Amino acid sequence: MHTSDSIDDFRAALSAVVKTYDVRGLVGSGLTPEIVTAVAAGFVDEIDAAGSEVVVGHDMRASSPEFAAAFARGAQARGADVVSIGLCSTDESYYASGALNAAAAMFTASHNPATYNGIKLSRAGAQGISLDTGLAAIRDRAAVYLAEGLVSVDRPGGYREQDVLADYAAYLRGLVDLSGIRPIRVVVDAGNGMGGLTVPAVLGEAAGLPALPVEIIPMYFELDGSFPNHEANPLEPANLVDLQAAVVEQGADLGLAFDGDADRCFVVDETGAAVSPSAVAAIVAVREIARARQADPGADITVIHNLITSNIVPETIEAAGATPYRTRVGHSLIKDAMRETGAVFGGEHSAHYYFRDFWSADNGMLAAMHLLAEFGSQERPLSELTAVYSPYSQSGEINSTVEDVPATYARIVEAFTGRGELDELDGLTITGLTDASEPFWWFSVRPSNTEPLLRLNVEAADDATMSRVRDEVLALIRA
Repeated sequence: MHTSDSIDDFRAALSAVVKTYDVRGLVGSGLTPEIVTAVAAGFVDEIDAAGSEVVVGHDMRASSPEFAAAFARGAQARGADVVSIGLCSTDESYYASGALNAAAAMFTASHNPATYNGIKLSRAGAQGISLDTGLAAIRDRAAVYLAEGLVSVDRPGGYREQDVLADYAAYLRGLVDLSGIRPIRVVVDAGNGMGGLTVPAVLGEAAGLPALPVEIIPMYFELDGSFPNHEANPLEPANLVDLQAAVVEQGADLGLAFDGDADRCFVVDETGAAVSPSAVAAIVAVREIARARQADPGADITVIHNLITSNIVPETIEAAGATPYRTRVGHSLIKDAMRETGAVFGGEHSAHYYFRDFWSADNGMLAAMHLLAEFGSQERPLSELTAVYSPYSQSGEINSTVEDVPATYARIVEAFTGRGELDELDGLTITGLTDASEPFWWFSVRPSNTEPLLRLNVEAADDATMSRVRDEVLALIRA
């Protein structure tokens, strides 16, 4: 038996890898099979999953199969019946959690480098778990198991394997019908991540589904967790360069880029230009509102957007006759808000897209299918279609290292008092008090959860106004 001091030591070690929305750390030093087994045991205890099924899936990282097996051991020891779905994307694991109504653990570090791995945990029905809704308690339970040893229940759980890829692909095809669109050519950069498995199943014939009028030109479809071609993080412009060149070279209609666990999808138009995730969110919102209205013509329809998506998103939602609901930034927050409001769809600036018909979880593939359906049902090139939803000038997210956040906020508030409307829903948002002579603008300054950084986003009616506001706020942040 160890002392309470060692429990505190283990809790401290776990706190380094248990983040706000998931578990993530360096393989070997931060994340080990022993830690994973203890987290699994704590997870089963915290959500009372003894006697119930727990889905375990993993991505293509070299460490993922060993970690998935370690998790299965801990979950079974505490009485859960493990359903191993093997290699899968994160949204495929959400599908399994929803379709089987079972809790789930997905092993991935998403877009992080090869030296990292992590766990995304869900309650039954793909319901997210954050630090505030169970993850902290799981961490504390795991610390006790690491200090005192894992005790098995009298009736440990069972283990079975189930391949859900074909069912997942068929389910998505049932939500978005692509069979009647015009023939289109699409370059897909899977970044050596899980899109290499899911794209041929959903958009091709690999899962036994009928062929679609979509020609896929594959890039980096080989599953390789060492990411030999580029990091699987399409949010970084450098990681889109290969896709942009290929779209132009191939004369394709558009390009899609998935991150490592394939739950986020980024879009490139026929000229090679990146399409803003806000524009994609607006297009998908219109389609999801129309679907909901067709099912229930009199329904009140809500669509979620976070506070740093473009103004075009709430404007488009309102123009389509639905109610926009503004949230803080954050994966689990938006999942919770989707359930609380009954929203049909939610869109984030980071290319996370959430769907009521997908257990309110996020699914980049589903967003891509909506975009293909919209594009393929009309004749304009994608650059013209998306220009309608990209009318404003955006800075993108700019990070600055800041030691004293309150002092920085005070400088910004003093400088903009009387010039803008202040909002503290998430960090600091200031919207300009505009009139006929002043173009509209707003900016958001938010602290990072994990680093001493402030994140600035600016949007304005035109490039000149955006640049002026951006430069003024950056000078205040970096003073």
